[in-house]
Amino acid sequence: MRIRNLILLILFLTTAVVYGQITTAGFQEFAAKQDSLFVVAYKQKDVNTYNKLLTEFLSEYDKLSADDKKNFSFYLNGAYYNLCCAYSLLDNKEMALTYLKKSIDAGYFDYYHIQEDKDLDNIRKENEFLDINNQLRNIGDFLYILEKAGKYNPADNRQLPEFTYQSRDNPNLTALRMVFNLDSIAGKGTDVLKILNLLHWVHNLIPHDGNHNNPVVKNAMSMIAECKRDNRGLNCRGLALVLNECYLSLGIKSRIVTCLPKDSLKIDSDCHVINLVYSDTLKKWLWIDPTFNAYVMNEKGELLSIEEVRDRIINDKPVILNPDANWNNKTPQSKEYYLFNYMAKNLYILECPVNSEYDMETTESGKSYSYIQLLPLEYFKQLPDKTETVGKKTNTTWIVYKTNNPDLFWKKP
Repeated sequence: MRIRNLILLILFLTTAVVYGQITTAGFQEFAAKQDSLFVVAYKQKDVNTYNKLLTEFLSEYDKLSADDKKNFSFYLNGAYYNLCCAYSLLDNKEMALTYLKKSIDAGYFDYYHIQEDKDLDNIRKENEFLDINNQLRNIGDFLYILEKAGKYNPADNRQLPEFTYQSRDNPNLTALRMVFNLDSIAGKGTDVLKILNLLHWVHNLIPHDGNHNNPVVKNAMSMIAECKRDNRGLNCRGLALVLNECYLSLGIKSRIVTCLPKDSLKIDSDCHVINLVYSDTLKKWLWIDPTFNAYVMNEKGELLSIEEVRDRIINDKPVILNPDANWNNKTPQSKEYYLFNYMAKNLYILECPVNSEYDMETTESGKSYSYIQLLPLEYFKQLPDKTETVGKKTNTTWIVYKTNNPDLFWKKP
């Protein structure tokens, strides 16, 4: 049976709401109800009822727009997968394999679950299953994909703009520091303790909410106020933006980092956004994630950077997740899921804004937004070196530079 991870679903919806347009609230309610009926039919191995339910589901799903179909595809691929499991348990190998393939074609790519799902034992030795499984590995075995993407090119000399970090003396950052008494929250310890104290504060102050867009005005002062007023949260990008400005207000250099999957088939719209924070005392960048209250250490308890964590995952070196890593103070995180599954998927492409500053992603007419992407040499789409996208409705320009040079991307401030 397909097991849908709650956190992954919430993170998926974070991106789906931002990049798609979920306009069919009625379908959401219908799909959730139908999903529960699918599970009942699966448990009873009642494929006749299951197929009737599937026909009803498809009749409504086919009425959706292309964007909505993409956003709700997890219901479709889950329905196909559980029907595959039901047929497998009934030892109907032909139908089980048919629906396994349908589930993957619809976007199901949980390679690890398929390896462990005992429902599939009756078809596991079939040649068609082995072929499907081998193909799936290239899109669903995230550690395998990341291992192949390990190599960069430090000799890449494509011209890139310099990363900049706004001074703490900026009036907006000064006001942010004063209004929320951030000096007191950060404390009087080392810069590492200040970095961690601010991480915990933001994590506890604002819940992660993947079901809604972030506010229109995307600076810490405004977003914190709106979350308090409307009793709402932010998605991972919003949380990272708030924390980023808190660090800058104290003179701590920080960037937000969008962590993206390879997604050669364009079936995975999920990504995750965390913070890259520089410690002057350690002379290095640190991995900081406000969504999961997470940071990562080596076997000596030394804090690691995003670059170091990626390298250690690829080369099977020890990594330790802080024991209080969690989602919304409800769901503890394990390194097996968080690092070796979810983040292994999303450490393929990395992207940072060129200028780290207050209010840097609020849309303003005539404004230009610049980002740098670090691509592994194995990535299938290296060109063009620079892209410019102009938003006709917003009159904004989005510029993305590409590089294979990790030294330039991880350059110290």
